[in-house]
Amino acid sequence: MRPTLYGSQHAVSAGHYLAAAAAFSILENGGNAIDAGCCAGMALAVLHPDEVNFAGVAPIMIRTGAGKVVTIAGLGHWPKSFPQDLFMREHNGTMPLGVLRTVVPAAPDAWITALKDFGTMSFGDVAAASIRFAKEGFAVFKFLADEFAKHEEDYRRWPTNAKLFLPEGRALRLNERFVQTDLAATIQYMVDEERAAAGKGRVAALEAARAAFYCGDIATRIAQHQKEEGGYLSFEDLANFHSRYEDPVIIRWRDFQVITCGPWCQGPMLVQALLMVERAGLEGLKHNEPAYIHLLVEILKGAFADREYHYGDPRFVDVGLSTLLSDEHIGKRVAGIDRNAAMPDMPPNLYHNSGPFKAATQPSERDPDTSYLCVVDRWGNAFSATPSDASWRSPVVPGLGIVPSGRGTQSRPDPKHPSGVAPGKRPRLTPNPAILLRDDGSVMPFGAPGGDSQVQAMLQVALNAFHFGMDIQEAIDAPRFISLSFPNSFAPYSHYPGLMALEDRFTPGVADELKGLGHKIEMLPAYSRRFASVEAILYQPKTGFFRSGADPRQPAYAITI
Repeated sequence: MRPTLYGSQHAVSAGHYLAAAAAFSILENGGNAIDAGCCAGMALAVLHPDEVNFAGVAPIMIRTGAGKVVTIAGLGHWPKSFPQDLFMREHNGTMPLGVLRTVVPAAPDAWITALKDFGTMSFGDVAAASIRFAKEGFAVFKFLADEFAKHEEDYRRWPTNAKLFLPEGRALRLNERFVQTDLAATIQYMVDEERAAAGKGRVAALEAARAAFYCGDIATRIAQHQKEEGGYLSFEDLANFHSRYEDPVIIRWRDFQVITCGPWCQGPMLVQALLMVERAGLEGLKHNEPAYIHLLVEILKGAFADREYHYGDPRFVDVGLSTLLSDEHIGKRVAGIDRNAAMPDMPPNLYHNSGPFKAATQPSERDPDTSYLCVVDRWGNAFSATPSDASWRSPVVPGLGIVPSGRGTQSRPDPKHPSGVAPGKRPRLTPNPAILLRDDGSVMPFGAPGGDSQVQAMLQVALNAFHFGMDIQEAIDAPRFISLSFPNSFAPYSHYPGLMALEDRFTPGVADELKGLGHKIEMLPAYSRRFASVEAILYQPKTGFFRSGADPRQPAYAITI
């Protein structure tokens, strides 16, 4: 649908074209990939309020031109006073909408941490576009209009949400202007506090911007509102929060290093799936033929099973990731695959330290939230980030225009689950930025929004590009499939045993053959956002070219020069 974009200076790809343009402007004005990435990430919180919140989550991965790799979790924890058994005791094991899902907002701290340690510009420099988009407004695009309409009744649940998202008593429509005055003022207050501290140096000024959110008037108003609504997030939770640097997960796959975040998110599923693909072998399989699709879906079932049985906050859970990525375990999972018959559900737990856990089987809305952005600059710095958090699950804080992170929806109400609720514990996150490093010096940050579809889409794009030889945009555009045969990451954790979905660009014969193997098939429209939205930049130092792509499944765009 689009060409791969080639350039020689720098490149950005982001989930909305205005975010990409804002980040590109930062690059053109001398900023590095971290400056531009933080700019795009905050802009997405304004432009994609259906799936990103300024007070949400923002997992970040950085690979410097000198070769250093870091990840910033950008994920908050449950309030320290949260009763661990609350959902089981008072809500029959369910997680109601509202402030009870709130964890500490992590995104503002994550952006500022990245800027402080790896950027060159001020918070005010990189936040200027966000303030402008919020204050002046922007045209509602189709995906956003559809999401506003879908969640209109959810927004009516709280007066502050209705005031912001239903300004004329109804959902905003395509091409109408969406203005977020309170959010603009909130971000501007952080900028003003930074400027007031500018005489103390750049780092102190950035810390002042952070303190404005976590230790000042903003934190006070968040905590007060939480208390009024029956929540547990306190001023102390906010004041004592700092985004953690976490060790990346790095494995060899062919002539690549594949780098993901740790098992506090679903990132390691990508490396596990690639290891299983290599063990199973793709010899003789053609792209997107039934045998290929069947094999990848069965591989993904194994990776999702291990996520379900083991993944959680490593500070609270012994995930055993080294075991899950070991040759022995990969071999066992691959040995359990039948090339001629689909597993009716996830494979069993191969160990005894967790599960199985019951999940809902009733149909439910499959959350599409999250966005993604990546940047590579002329100095070889690469930035990959997956900001997230929807605006319809919890109330907007009056006067601030933000919804403190409702990412608790990705914890399980049962504390015994590896990703179960506990004070100070983080939910198991779906957003998972990644970077590929090739032995020839090439670097490719990539990622996607789309909940449980993220890793599945990233896996297919990586194989499209580096096994089947497609150019980046072609690899992104190719028809996709996803498995749904596991408990969903979002409350109520619906489970659809044996189900998979295909874009309707596949021929009917493909679906028929997969049904013959035992798969349950759901056909979805071409370029459906349900199949995630992958953005990627491949920088190849030997050629000097940046090759960029952006997924047409949402208004994502790449820019390079």
